[in-house]
Amino acid sequence: MNAHDILNNPFLNKGTAFTLEERQELGLIGLLPPYVQTIEEQAAETYAQLQTKANDLEKRLFLMEIFNTNRTLFYYLFSHHLEEFNPIVYDPTIADTIEGYSNLFVNPQYAGYLDINHPEHIEETLRNAAGGRDIRLIVVTDAEEILGIGDWGANGVDISVGKLMVYTGAAGIDPATVLPLVIDAGTNRESLRNNPNYLGNRHERVRGDRYYDFIDKFVNTAEKLFPKLYLHWEDFGRSNAANILEKYRKDIPTFNDDIQGTGIVTLGGIFGSLAVTGEKLTDQVYLCFGGGTAGAGIASRVLREMVTMGLSEEDAYKRFFMVDKQGLLFDDMDDLTPEQRPFAKKRSDYPNADKLTDLLEVVKTVKPTILVGTSTVPNTFTKEVVEAMCENTERPMIFPLSNPTKLAEATAEDLIAWSDGKAFVATGIPAGTVSYKGVDYVIGQANNALIYPGLGLGMLASEASLLTDEMIGAAAHSLSGIIDMSKPGAPVLPPFKYVADVSIRVAEAVAKTAQKQGLARAEETDMVKAVQDMKWYPKH
Repeated sequence: MNAHDILNNPFLNKGTAFTLEERQELGLIGLLPPYVQTIEEQAAETYAQLQTKANDLEKRLFLMEIFNTNRTLFYYLFSHHLEEFNPIVYDPTIADTIEGYSNLFVNPQYAGYLDINHPEHIEETLRNAAGGRDIRLIVVTDAEEILGIGDWGANGVDISVGKLMVYTGAAGIDPATVLPLVIDAGTNRESLRNNPNYLGNRHERVRGDRYYDFIDKFVNTAEKLFPKLYLHWEDFGRSNAANILEKYRKDIPTFNDDIQGTGIVTLGGIFGSLAVTGEKLTDQVYLCFGGGTAGAGIASRVLREMVTMGLSEEDAYKRFFMVDKQGLLFDDMDDLTPEQRPFAKKRSDYPNADKLTDLLEVVKTVKPTILVGTSTVPNTFTKEVVEAMCENTERPMIFPLSNPTKLAEATAEDLIAWSDGKAFVATGIPAGTVSYKGVDYVIGQANNALIYPGLGLGMLASEASLLTDEMIGAAAHSLSGIIDMSKPGAPVLPPFKYVADVSIRVAEAVAKTAQKQGLARAEETDMVKAVQDMKWYPKH
């Protein structure tokens, strides 16, 4: 490898931080300005440049230049500014760069592009993208349902890149061991197919056996090439996401953030609320507003925890209700997804069934104590709905989780005011502190980044052969105890600024549970030490 190869490799490049001895050894003499900077000096200079950018999109594009040239410097900056940078490098700003990905394409960022029209290239693609690196973590998307913006085809590779940034920034997973992938199965967004700059396949999405055969070949090939792999699925459509997860989760260490991650962090918020009230999870009544991949996944996660705590499946399902575009879901509807069907009710049990297309009527009828929104239908948690929730229980849990901001079911400020400060509130987007009647209510964000980085670190550290319900439950429970819940206005979830500490707690809980279940394959038997040893620190 010659000097210019080193300077152009983001995993090896230190820029002006190469010492004189390193410059002599690597043939870099004269290729860099003579002054040798420390990483602290590089970071200070870079951060100052960042402050000159006019908006978050410009900041993200600038940070991506650093990411593409010097990974260590990028992660040093990110780790010192996690709360500030997360909405810039990931949600919500990443939505803008996904939409403009093909128009702005400059650098593939060591990602892999799997073309559904060429299954024979899967192994070659994975080998080329890995470049001889020991890959431990893959984030893969087919970009059918991204964030709140939908189907973006090959452009969606940016979501895999961004997700892995958070894995490393929050939990310290070595960036040299990760691989972002997109499965380009086509796109149903006609404007994208007609864009002359679009870089993906310009045909409608491939469905059915051909799609699933491609997925299967990808999984088998990835497992063969990377035997210690943890496989993360991201932003697959509702018709495929659960099918894929169910097919592989009992055979390999794998995870779907939209189905499981949001469920874990929401469950953590419920546990935080129950820590204040002293009530039992098994006594709650849960209403899901929005029965897509995330909504059904969250409901399933909370239900599984109720079963773990002693309820029968039959009794647990009686405590769950799901509202989607049809209204309250009934089992005689012919358009239910497989994930929705277990939650559907018998129409004959509800004399007012014809009125249960209205959320307020549903709340008054089924009397939930927990209301979780994943509908992306804005302003649907009205004052009347909140007041009805307060009639069902002294301290309702109301979590409007849809994002971005314009799609949220309600604002935290309104929920606090309309409930007279009684509601436990967690949002899907960052929300400022709400001052109401002399109390400052810190609003917890149901941010999956509180969970998935630590979950991944724990899986990698323990070399767990599977991700089980028990490990997921341990991750959710580990979110409590960080915040003093006895303080008025305390958030039900830890604020994102604590994410590095949270990630370690989650990792240790997951690794210890894997060990208890006999699923840990790591040589190190002390799981706390295994987590410490796995954590990577950005330093030259």
